[in-house]
Amino acid sequence: MRGTKAIHAVERLKARSGNAAYAAVSLPGGRFRLVDKTGGQDAPVGEPLPLEAFVTFVDTLSPAQPKKASKLDVAFEAQIKRSQNR
Repeated sequence: MRGTKAIHAVERLKARSGNAAYAAVSLPGGRFRLVDKTGGQDAPVGEPLPLEAFVTFVDTLSPAQPKKASKLDVAFEAQIKRSQNR
């Protein structure tokens, strides 16, 4: 379960950055390290971190994609802003 959270964070990073060569490596003691396998070698990116710190680190490497909003979501947000300004 713990490794799954780290792997999902790396998958999000791969999608955002376009670099499919990133991988999470599980280390003893519940630590994880991000590696870049570009060029056939495991180049470490950062230092070994506990799970939560690793996920935070990986999420900060590439900006998040903007969330999609439907017309109804946009209209609802506008209505909330109008009601707060009264």
